[in-house]
Amino acid sequence: MLDDFFIQLSTEPDSLSFAQTIAVIDQHYDFTPVAFQNGELQNQAGENTGSCKILAFAQLHQLSEAQTLQLFGEYYRQVMDTPTGTDHQNIRNFQCSGWDGVRFTAPALYLKQT
Repeated sequence: MLDDFFIQLSTEPDSLSFAQTIAVIDQHYDFTPVAFQNGELQNQAGENTGSCKILAFAQLHQLSEAQTLQLFGEYYRQVMDTPTGTDHQNIRNFQCSGWDGVRFTAPALYLKQT
């Protein structure tokens, strides 16, 4: 399933949904809420867990900034439709600061043991 997900990300990135991305992460990884910084936005442990999961997953898989943004699915597309909006601050901050602005206080994802 993970290979199929990465193929979809490469060939049809606009078809990804936020829920689909989170489901793939939850299927393959155990998640520990951790504090993380994303540009100028400081997220406490347990806050914005979806963004935490997606950014940690993308970092583990060394995805590009463009690929990472696509993982947010419809929320990223909403941000693109409203460039001056104030919603979805983790997406907007990542657009500005990219990987240089992302810092985790500890690992958030661990590959599930099968």
